[in-house]
Amino acid sequence: MKAELTAIVEAATEGGYWSICPEIPGANGQGETIEKAKESLKNAIQLIFEDCLIDIRRRLPKDAVEIKVIESD
Repeated sequence: MKAELTAIVEAATEGGYWSICPEIPGANGQGETIEKAKESLKNAIQLIFEDCLIDIRRRLPKDAVEIKVIESD
């Protein structure tokens, strides 16, 4: 199984492109090309996930077990 997220990319009025991921609130990116806007969005999504994981780990008891459910290819 592979996770897929949606990227919506639009031309920005000031030039370049901006992108959002509707499945991840607050995830957005921008770039001079569609590919750069997509890459910027991917980085934003990764940072959001990492921040969420750090926050969750802070609140876990010391004896909690962490197990990977899905591994990326």
